[in-house]
Order: sequence, then C-alpha cells, then structure tokens
Amino acid sequence: MGAILSVNSLRTVASEVYEVSQSETCKRQRLSLISCEGNARLIPSLPDEISIQILARLPRICYMKMKLVSRAWKAAIVSAELFNVRKELGTTEEWLYILMKVEDERFLWYALDPLSRRWQRLPTMPGVSFEDEPKKGLAALRMWNVVGSSIKIADTVRGWLGKKGTLDPLPFHGSAVGAIDGCLYVLGGLSKASAMRNVWQYNPILNAWSEMNPMSIGRAFCKTGILNNKLYVVGGVTKGRGGLTSLQSAEVFDPRTGVWSEIPSMPFSKAQVLPTAFLTDLLKPIATGMTSYRGRLFVAQSLYCWPFFVDVGGEVYDPELNSWDEMPNGMGEGWPVKQAGTKLSVTVEGELYALEPSSSLDSARIKVYDYQNDTWKVLLGDIPISDTSNSESSYLLWFTWRASCNH
Repeated sequence: MGAILSVNSLRTVASEVYEVSQSETCKRQRLSLISCEGNARLIPSLPDEISIQILARLPRICYMKMKLVSRAWKAAIVSAELFNVRKELGTTEEWLYILMKVEDERFLWYALDPLSRRWQRLPTMPGVSFEDEPKKGLAALRMWNVVGSSIKIADTVRGWLGKKGTLDPLPFHGSAVGAIDGCLYVLGGLSKASAMRNVWQYNPILNAWSEMNPMSIGRAFCKTGILNNKLYVVGGVTKGRGGLTSLQSAEVFDPRTGVWSEIPSMPFSKAQVLPTAFLTDLLKPIATGMTSYRGRLFVAQSLYCWPFFVDVGGEVYDPELNSWDEMPNGMGEGWPVKQAGTKLSVTVEGELYALEPSSSLDSARIKVYDYQNDTWKVLLGDIPISDTSNSESSYLLWFTWRASCNH
C-alpha cells in the first residue's frame, strides 16, 4: 500500500509541474496548516505548493502509508487543499464501497481500489441512541455496526403486517445509502420496529464517520437519489399508531448547508382511483425504486398487501417546478422488478439501465430505457448470476462514487 519516492523522480515531476502550473501555484501560498513541524517543508528543497502537486498525482491507495511519514505529510493528506488539487488535475478515482455481514452478526464497510485490486476496511460506524427510549436505558441501547439490510425484504414486509419473529435477528437494518459531494451518507433504518431519523456521513478525507442533522421523520427502506448536488429521500416506512406505515413524503438534503428541506409529497395518483374503499384500505402505496435521469427524479411505485405487489407505474419529480407528474407508461410498466417489487437501476452517461433476473434465478438480462420511444430494450441477455435467494448476504448495500478524497 506504500510508495517509494526517489529524489530523481521527484525532481523530474517537480520541474514538469512548475512549468505547467505556475499560475495555479500562486493560489496556494496559504498552506500554513500543512507545515506543522517547525515550518519544515513537505519535501526538502521544494515549495509546499509543488509538493502538493506531486502528492495529488500519486494513487490514492498510497495515502494510508504516506500518512505515517510525518505529521506534516498526514496533515497534507487529509487536507481539503489536496482534495481540490486532485479534482483540478483530473486524478480522481472510482472506488467500490460495500457493506458486508461478518461473524457475530456484525456489519462492516469495505472499499475496493479497482486499480490495485486491494480492499480497505473503513472505520466502524458510531453508536446509535434512540429518541423514544428512556434516558436511563440509553447505555444499554447503544449499538455498534449499526447498518445492515441482509434480512430478506419478504421478512420485513411480514413485520410491517404484525408478524412476530421476523425482525428479531438484526437490531438495525433497512438503511438507505447515497454518495454526494465526495462523501457517503447512510440514512435511517429500523430498530426494534422503530424507524430512525439518524443520518451518518463518511468523509474519505478524514477517514471518519460523523452524525449529521437528522431527517424530518424516521424512515426505513426509503429511496435515495442525487440531483443538482443534493440528496433526495422519498417514501419508506415509519412508526405510526398501528405499527409501521408507508410514507408518501419526501425531503432533500443540501450538503453545503447541512440542512434538510421538505418537498411536496408523492401524490400516488393511481392509488387514489381504486374502485372500492376496501381496496384503498387494503393496498398500501410504496416507492419501490428511484433514479436521477434527465434532470428529474423518476420514482417507481407499487401497491402492496402481503404477499401481493401491484405495479402502478410511478411518478416524476421536477425540481424546477417543485411538483410531481405521472411517469411515462412504458417506463413504469417495463421497469424490471426484483423481490418484493423492488426496482433497481443505474444511470450511466445519461442512459438508464436495469437488471432483470430470469425465472431460473441463475441468469439475468440488462435492459436500457429508450426515452424517445418510451420502451425498455434488452442490451445484454443470459448474464450468469448466482442464486442468492437463500443467502444471508443477498441484500448487501453497494455502490461506487468518484473518490477524489483521501482515505
């Protein structure tokens, strides 16, 4: 994980950097925080702004060992200055982050550097205290390794309907995740049948977790999306008088201000035209998927009454109009469905993709959405996948984001 820097290589890089970026280095004479050992320079005989340019060109996987060189190097590695230089130079890297269930029912985050093919373990998430518990019991209710969703969605739905014994194996699960502005966010979740408002942020620059301002309401199994550098959260379930109830509300988080703001709730217009009051009371509307696409948020929706899920298309949120509209019919009807009505998708370079498992559970197809014709088309077929229907880790959270920050 380390890197060896020779004097000759440093001089070569330094001369190159000085020639191409004299105007940029003039802006970086303010690195007093980095020089914390008697004003010693990061690299002898080189200005610190040139040293930062050199460090910014090194692979991110090297930074863990580079922190051990000196206090000055550690300060430089975790500085916002280095983060900004990496963005300017285009030396950002995409890492894979995954939540794994390990021994003793513990959950840990790991990060994979695809270039070196090495895994790094993230720090353990902080403990959680519950607002609705007596203060005298808070110490006993603090839990560690708090995030997880490896229990099957079907078991959770049974829990919504009052079945016993389905939520016992895990103390905390059903969190949502999002990545914005170089940081990872973990939102909400269920614990002891109570929905949490908590929001945690992982900052790769500091390699540390911190608790952020909570959501306006406790949510579990909500859907998240990123649009205009803001984090949107819709739907999910929360604790009501009769137990856990589905949510139609939505809110947005601005990472620059750290403030949550409410936006109009999803109308679920198709759920409002059911033929009888009995069906209206029986079928509960839920958001089953969300993606940021063409400058708007597309939310797939279903009506459920265990064990039945009925697709009802979805709705689209326009941030400029601050309003909802119905999703195109072809998009909603053709969106591939996983277990318990869940619809997963990803937008890559402006194209919307989804994975559609086959009935045999050992293969799948990748579909792409044709916006002009409002249809889903098969891009790749017969993709081999493992049958994870009986696996304890079949619902691990995973995602990637462009990580110009440092570990």
